[in-house]
Amino acid sequence: MTTAPMTTVPITIQLDGPGVTVADVIAVARGGALVELTDAAIERMSASRAVVDQLAAGSDAVYGLSTGFGALANVSIPPERRQDLQHALVRSHAAGMGDPVEPEVVRAMMFLRARTLALGFSGARALVAQAMLDVVNAGIVPVVPEYGSLGASGDLAPLAHAALTLLGEGEAFIDGQRGFAANALAAAGLEPIALSEKEGLAVTNGTDGILGMLCMAIHDAAALLTQADIAAAITVEGSLATDRAFAEDLLALRPHPGQATSAANLRTMLANSPIIASHLTDDSRVQDAYSIRCTPQVHGAARDTLDHVRRVADWELAAAIDNPMVLPDGRVESGGNFHGAPLGFAADFLAIALSEVGAIAERRMDRLLDRTRSHGLPPFLANEVGVDSGMMIAQYTAAAMCAENRRLAAPASVDSLPTSGMQEDHVSMAWGAVRKLRRVVDNLRRILAIELVIGARAVDLRAPLVPASATGAVITALRKVVQGPGPDRVLSPELAAAEVFLRSDSPAAALEALDVHLS
Repeated sequence: MTTAPMTTVPITIQLDGPGVTVADVIAVARGGALVELTDAAIERMSASRAVVDQLAAGSDAVYGLSTGFGALANVSIPPERRQDLQHALVRSHAAGMGDPVEPEVVRAMMFLRARTLALGFSGARALVAQAMLDVVNAGIVPVVPEYGSLGASGDLAPLAHAALTLLGEGEAFIDGQRGFAANALAAAGLEPIALSEKEGLAVTNGTDGILGMLCMAIHDAAALLTQADIAAAITVEGSLATDRAFAEDLLALRPHPGQATSAANLRTMLANSPIIASHLTDDSRVQDAYSIRCTPQVHGAARDTLDHVRRVADWELAAAIDNPMVLPDGRVESGGNFHGAPLGFAADFLAIALSEVGAIAERRMDRLLDRTRSHGLPPFLANEVGVDSGMMIAQYTAAAMCAENRRLAAPASVDSLPTSGMQEDHVSMAWGAVRKLRRVVDNLRRILAIELVIGARAVDLRAPLVPASATGAVITALRKVVQGPGPDRVLSPELAAAEVFLRSDSPAAALEALDVHLS
């Protein structure tokens, strides 16, 4: 799964509740940013808590304050057992299984849960949100198993595992070492907290794990779609294709914004390309194959999908996700804001789009390897045909990941299963949707890495023709970590190096040196 190293000098984010962005999530999850509550957030939480305290002192049954949960909502809980009720909720809901999810996911999830509490609609004391942020700031990562969330009342099981750490229970990682959460807290100079009325619900009833992973997928997909344009441009040159299909006035006849952006990137990358100029005349081909000619249409549709998904994430980042909600007029209302359907649909849609970006990339690279369609290149770009197999099996690897992405593109959000004695009789499966989206993202990066390696080798084999300045700069940067054409050698380390090349966004750095900027 996607991970990134933390920076050595973390920034500090002021958490007010409103105004959290995808960039903030990335900074906390991957950049090691510290988080501080603002005074305004503390005031909102205090006002909300006052409502809960008043209701808890009364005799009316209020869900989550004086009743059981889910299908047990009609069971009244006496005042002296309500703290036990909150702790029992966290312990019983920490029922996940499987390997721990990635630390970046846990950090994002806890940051986003604190964000909702800071909005002041959950009735939790400020010390609960502060305890979450203390854990994040201390570098403590609760052990959260991968399986358990249905995206029903949000991420109940994952959030419960994270909340155990606040109580000094369960397990956590600190400095990469797994151990008891109580020991991790003590090592960081932190004390466990005790939960009061409503707070067991408040720390478990949210879509924060789903949202955190979706934010990271959005961030990664934005970089990958630009890198897909870069790789495609190199393939255009390697295949002796034309850039005429990317003309601005031609693309404007179909005014999809993503298509226009992708085509503009291709034109920028291919500007003044000697390779393309070499066959402007006396070329028997009338048009290129769809996998090349329709690149802006496919990449662009994925960009438009990403824009929609980003809007969904932005809406969720502005949302209060809990149940019941403490409203400003003092009402405490049960609703369904915890349901993960909006995020599940978005994750499934993005997985479909990114899967197709990988699929068209695999078709482009296959053309470069087939001597009947590569216009003069040796079979499989081999050095000594027959003795060497060249890039043959690299394309197999890309095809295998494309096949997996097709399977992963099957939507999870249509697969509801009823739970909790039919009280939760429709669930979103959004956690599963975004977990598989992360795998699609990682597979796409590897597919594009393979296209980049194959395309660069094809361009090198066109010598003495030289590529455009922009594509040439990317190939030159790639050659620092991946060798050019030559006799067969072990390819796996080179493909892995190309993946790291894309993960670090080295193509953008190479273009920056030329003052070339893509969208």
